Amino acid sequence: MKNLIKFTFIALFVVVGASCSNDDDGEGPLPEPDFNTIADIVAGDDDYSSLLAALEKTGLDETLAASGTFTVFAPDNAAFATFLNGASLDDVSNDDLTQILLNHVLGTTVTSSQLATGYVSNLAENADGDNLSMYINIESGVEINGVSSVTQADVVASNGVIHFVDEVIPVPTVTTFATADATFSTLVTALTTLTPDTDYAATLSGTAGSPFTVFAPTNAAFDDLLARFGLNDFSSLTAAQLEIVLNYHVLAGANVRSGDLPGIPNGITPATLQGETLLLNLDGGAFLRDKTGVDAEITVVDVQAANGVIHVIDKVLLPNAALDALGRSITAFAYNGGESSDFSSLYAALRQTGLNDVLDDATLRTVFAPTNASFTAFLDGVDLADVSNEVLTQVLLNHVVSGSLLSTDLSTSYANTLATYADTDNNLSLYINTASGVVLNGGSANGGATVTEANNEVRNGVIHVVDAVIGLPTVVTFAVADPNFSTLESALTTLTPSTDFVSVLSAENGTGSAPFTVFAPINDAFDAITIPADENDLAAVLNYHVVAGANVTSADLVDGVVTTLNGDVTIDATAQTVLGASNTTASNIIAADVQASNGVIHAIDRVLLPAQ
Repeated sequence: MKNLIKFTFIALFVVVGASCSNDDDGEGPLPEPDFNTIADIVAGDDDYSSLLAALEKTGLDETLAASGTFTVFAPDNAAFATFLNGASLDDVSNDDLTQILLNHVLGTTVTSSQLATGYVSNLAENADGDNLSMYINIESGVEINGVSSVTQADVVASNGVIHFVDEVIPVPTVTTFATADATFSTLVTALTTLTPDTDYAATLSGTAGSPFTVFAPTNAAFDDLLARFGLNDFSSLTAAQLEIVLNYHVLAGANVRSGDLPGIPNGITPATLQGETLLLNLDGGAFLRDKTGVDAEITVVDVQAANGVIHVIDKVLLPNAALDALGRSITAFAYNGGESSDFSSLYAALRQTGLNDVLDDATLRTVFAPTNASFTAFLDGVDLADVSNEVLTQVLLNHVVSGSLLSTDLSTSYANTLATYADTDNNLSLYINTASGVVLNGGSANGGATVTEANNEVRNGVIHVVDAVIGLPTVVTFAVADPNFSTLESALTTLTPSTDFVSVLSAENGTGSAPFTVFAPINDAFDAITIPADENDLAAVLNYHVVAGANVTSADLVDGVVTTLNGDVTIDATAQTVLGASNTTASNIIAADVQASNGVIHAIDRVLLPAQ
């Protein structure tokens, strides 16, 4: 019966791929085996008399004399002498010696050309009966667990193959694999040099508190940690801070293997050595969620040592205690305790799109964060999971502006969000009005929002809470939101009730005549003319400002004639002017590239007049 703390996980399996490798004698065809077994070959070589004595003492000589498919890494007498260090085989208990010997034996035949850098399981077992792992490194010859090297390969027997080695391979501990596998070199540095007051090597090599379950970050994971916090190295972190982080990766008193976990409520792990728990997430794979809200993927499972098991992860895990010292990100603010947070819907949307990872990095950004109630109103009964990731990504990015902008940094103007127009590099615009509070894109009645709580500063920017999800803007959004276009708005709506400009100019990109390029006269431009009293005449003037089927930014303007919905206008790209057929003076583009999801607006200082 296995004595394990059990909780929800997923059954994963390590597959060690076979790849060609070379060692001293690994090239060319293998000789045909004779009828000698592995035990016979060992017994026939005086250099391996200590190995033979150990096999006979434990009865494993009979195992290796039987039929089967074994691979044995066989230490010579010198290796045994070094291992025993003046003691004799009689001083080693049969149980211990049996596991040591089985730690040299694989249950299948693996020739040198089939060896690959990675983990395999041997026939030794931990206290629960789980087979121990062996780390093989073929980068320079063949090295096992970082301690023993193959000196002669591919001695073929009738029941397998022998690779002779220069050291006895001790039963591995968690520390064995951390030091043997170069993938963990940064972790080893963190466990030793950077935390000199805590003897992690002794702890993770011993039995006190064991067995351990260790979630081991790779070197790339530590590089990612530095990048997320904008650090060049670990010099700015104290040993105490690193210990908090390292302890968060270890469960004590449990050998938690991927296939041994029948499930617990909420997928919450037992407390780590640091004291906080992790959330196990099995959606689409096997992930551990720490307090940053960014998941770590478990990439390799069940690296089994005698005193615990290692699972390899692609991210350094951070508990609340570490974030208290290092600072929380935008994502961590949204996560903020998970389901109990008023931003759990925002976090769910970020995670669904992968933007939780993006908004955890070191880049400074400003986020206008909708609450759960805002998402409920926006979704209007539709499940978040049913919203396409493409659309949801753009909606979320429409709440994000580059740079860290406090409320005092905001002014009435246009800003670029990180959302983009139709898979181009053209960022969508956001109209910020600070005349009374902070109103975005005209407020919730116009598909925008109002800031209700400003200046939540985090390590990578600032968050302003808003009362609604900010929809992707159309050309009409800005005509309504920007008071500089109030006369234009009136002309498009009240003064032309029979012409449904709002519906036309709100069409989705690629629908009807969208996208549109609109040369939008400001209020002063309308004040300088007599607005036609006849609705049809006014509609003709308004149509003269709209180019259909094109999203033409200022950078794309070229000299020449452009056809609007009511005739041609003349563009001077260098001067950034537009001339109507009945105008004697060209209109200046005074504010360019107000980008909507279905077109672009250029504000002009004179109304364009079509041919009479």
